[in-house]
Amino acid sequence: MDAIEVNRRIPFTTTFNFRDVGGYRGHDGRTVRTGRLYRSDSLHRIGDGDRDAFAALGVRTVIDLRRPHEVDRDGRVPDFDGLTYRNIHPEHAEWGGLHEPHTNLARYLADRYADLARTGTAGLAEAIGLIADAANSPVVVHCVAGKDRTGIVCGLTLAVLGVDDEEIASDYALSTEASQRFMAWVAATLPDAPPLPAPFLSSPAEAMLLFLTEIRAGHGSVEDYLRHAGITDKQLTALRTHLLA
Repeated sequence: MDAIEVNRRIPFTTTFNFRDVGGYRGHDGRTVRTGRLYRSDSLHRIGDGDRDAFAALGVRTVIDLRRPHEVDRDGRVPDFDGLTYRNIHPEHAEWGGLHEPHTNLARYLADRYADLARTGTAGLAEAIGLIADAANSPVVVHCVAGKDRTGIVCGLTLAVLGVDDEEIASDYALSTEASQRFMAWVAATLPDAPPLPAPFLSSPAEAMLLFLTEIRAGHGSVEDYLRHAGITDKQLTALRTHLLA
């Protein structure tokens, strides 16, 4: 694990997958700016001990990709001065209970991501459109675990910025370790909670590589997929302008 990956992590007490998306090399040798876009697991667990650390980031916008019933069940990020909260759910089928242990996990996840990319275009375009607007930054995008829905939004964003697929997949795969930290916390605080299945805990790099490769096979490029979803050329340009140093 290189220094960029280590330094992008921002530790919180009960949020386990919070990290800066910046630091990678993009188009024309430019670097994805740090302090502009963060990714995370659910922020409803931010407590008094982490409020100052979160506030210090100066986050202006939280994009919550969870289903409305997940927000109702668990709650949302606490209110902070100057913070705008947006719940944007990219429509997709429920994923729970679909994975068969004998099937390839990366293939299973890539298929789920492809399904979301087909049915959740409006939500993905809305989320990435918000990220593209510099007035909204710093932005945090999150879902429950911060690996699947969040991984898709961040993967597509980094691809538009010109980050290499291998780097995007490595960033996505960091969520596996975060899931292990989350499960250790669950075991200590909720010892009677049932174990989660593998798709909820693992983020094999191959899954993201498959997803990006197949998006391009179906649409020609990630940019053309996003145009299909509703993102404009002006928004694509804005995304690169304010997120690339």
